Amino acid sequence: MDITDELKAFIATAQAGSFTAAAEQLGVSNRLTSKYVAELEARLGVRLLQRTTRRVGLTPAGEDLLLRAPAVLEDLDTILADVSEGSQGLSGTIRLSAPVTFGETYVGGMLARFAEKNPALNFDLRLSDSFSDLAREGIDLAFRVGTSEMLSLKARKLGTLTTLAVASPSYLATNGAPDSPEALADHACILDTNRKLPRRWVFSVNGEERAVQVTGRFQVNSASAATQLAAAGLGIALVPRFALGDTLETGRLVPLLDGLGAPPSPISAVYLEGRMLPRKLRALIDFAAEDIRSAGVL
Repeated sequence: MDITDELKAFIATAQAGSFTAAAEQLGVSNRLTSKYVAELEARLGVRLLQRTTRRVGLTPAGEDLLLRAPAVLEDLDTILADVSEGSQGLSGTIRLSAPVTFGETYVGGMLARFAEKNPALNFDLRLSDSFSDLAREGIDLAFRVGTSEMLSLKARKLGTLTTLAVASPSYLATNGAPDSPEALADHACILDTNRKLPRRWVFSVNGEERAVQVTGRFQVNSASAATQLAAAGLGIALVPRFALGDTLETGRLVPLLDGLGAPPSPISAVYLEGRMLPRKLRALIDFAAEDIRSAGVL
């Protein structure tokens, strides 16, 4: 019997907690799933599962195998896919995550451009302002704003984020324009609660950081919503360049403080450390890096 079928049956059973649920997931019979696991145990000479009338549990050997087997199967799938794609083009599904505003304003369009060149690829894009757990959620690639402290992830920098303080002409006509970061303390500011410290705005001035405490009536967890509120004349917003759309070009918003912004922050593509990166993911990362530079979104 093929050991890959045995490993797949074991992983599915261990994760689902029963042969019945694993069989349904694999699309085979309950009896065949149980048979595959028994043959794997016979091959290894150890018991992997503790069987009861209601549920199966893992033995210490089973726990050890469950930690290692999924990566082995995934790497095997990657090798086979790379060999196949080398002669037939990129195919399969890419599962991605991205922050909501960045995903809506840029990633979706970038994927459309990449998909046009690779018609056999499918995409599963999940937008969330929370950092996805790539291993637990089965994410192949995530776009992240800022630096990641997780040692299990590798990152490739795609560009540097530009952040600007902006306001509408109507707001400035009524309230005047701040002449320094410190002057923002006397203005109505729109707070983006996706920031670690929404009320503490930091600016880079001649290579040095200057922080100011700000207040305002509006708190939102979206850079896009902050941009809309600022364009409506309701205050000053500190937002990334990609969230501004055409508001600067059309004059709906005006950059403040002579273009001073927050200290530069990277936008990166991240993926799990220690895994063989599939050819389709390498191709997507290369495309995104070039596309960001040519699109001028940052």
